[in-house]
Amino acid sequence: MTDVHIHIERGPYTREWISRFADQAVKAGLDEIWLLEYSFRFREFAPMYEPVCAYNDYQKNWYLSRVGPSIREYQALISEMRKQQFPVRIRWGLEICYLPGYESLIREQLRAFPYDFAVGSIHWVEGFGFDHKAEFWEGKDPEALYRSYYALMLQMVKTGLFSGIAHPDSIKCFHHYPTGDFSAVYRELADELNACGMYAEQSGGLALNYGFEERGMNRTMLDIFRSRNVAIRFASDAHRPEDVGANIAEMQSALLV
Repeated sequence: MTDVHIHIERGPYTREWISRFADQAVKAGLDEIWLLEYSFRFREFAPMYEPVCAYNDYQKNWYLSRVGPSIREYQALISEMRKQQFPVRIRWGLEICYLPGYESLIREQLRAFPYDFAVGSIHWVEGFGFDHKAEFWEGKDPEALYRSYYALMLQMVKTGLFSGIAHPDSIKCFHHYPTGDFSAVYRELADELNACGMYAEQSGGLALNYGFEERGMNRTMLDIFRSRNVAIRFASDAHRPEDVGANIAEMQSALLV
């Protein structure tokens, strides 16, 4: 059993910190974990977040409080940890927050180091960080935001830059939903994922980090992805060692129903 999306951002770049994730993986019955960092953590990606910072002061301060080391420090950690033995297999990658217009920067960074995977995610739509605070949705049009969100996701997939997409319907995080039927959008997304050889995460991140009852994709999206044979991989979206493997077994069981 594998957990393909685990953040290591809350601790130091040491073997001891990484061992905590590996040890919890064993307890959770996993034999493989995929560790990653957000692109916003590294100053090499700073130009990509200019639209985020320009949107409002909250997002600017949020970003500035999180950007820090050079990505070379992360690469050095990976190189060292690949020499070490752990009780589970570890793969190393990046979660890159896709913002249009920065494809060359992303491509340059991904070519600079042999990551095992790179997962693309949508966290901002036209500068709006939809998953920051519920009150920021006030006055927003969910229908329009959903349309823009999935248009951006399709654009991201078509770049061919990524191994997979992270939490593909996380825009529902604060329980705002469109009234329209998005089945055609999901079908187009499924076909593009297959054309690009990409996987989609069945992620328990909203359940873990937002207290969401539904685990993973909404049922319509999930059924369409399965009917079109999209590769699906299971992710906790853990940000702490103790959450490694969270919701994985439940999501796998639900897929059998």
